[in-house]
Amino acid sequence: MTRLSIFPLPGALLFPGMHLPLHIFEPRYRAMVSDAMARDRRIGMIQPRIMEAGAGDKPALYDVGCVGRIAEIEMLDDGRSNLVLEGLSLFRVTRELDVTTLFRQVEAELIPAPEPETLSLGSRASLEMEARRFADRQGYAVDWEAVSRLDDQSLVNGIAQIAPFDVAAKQALLEAQGIAIRADLIVQLMQFFGRHDGDDRVTLQ
Repeated sequence: MTRLSIFPLPGALLFPGMHLPLHIFEPRYRAMVSDAMARDRRIGMIQPRIMEAGAGDKPALYDVGCVGRIAEIEMLDDGRSNLVLEGLSLFRVTRELDVTTLFRQVEAELIPAPEPETLSLGSRASLEMEARRFADRQGYAVDWEAVSRLDDQSLVNGIAQIAPFDVAAKQALLEAQGIAIRADLIVQLMQFFGRHDGDDRVTLQ
């Protein structure tokens, strides 16, 4: 078991080996970053569940998140900061701790990394094709030449991190067992969410 300070942020995923830029401005998360820098530079990224009445600033959490290490940090004059988290390991929350800090902390179990995996040529082609269609429908500008050079894991997890799906869909991607299953789920989600256009354009939560 490990003790983690957590940053509950809807729509924000981090995967092991990937990077997530964050802008920190709330006092409780400034305190969290200061604490992390003084200890082991680790922060647990996790999504809150849909806000329930009476939850206040402590919404229920999903069970699975990702530990990130502060790889880069830029401290601004007014106390805010820009940082980049590097994903280390998925974790499963076992219980939330009763703490006096401004930020929340949990006891968590680190989830072992799966064996390295690659996509079949058909799965890779299907994912890239659907990603192009989705980006075109949403009006996104993408450097497809750079995308084609990504290894399978970086491609799948990169799309999962930035795709503008809702919180539940993003969580399903995080918890998917392996990149082949995650890639298939991404294709299904792009086909579903990509049906929206115009005023119904899919946006980040």
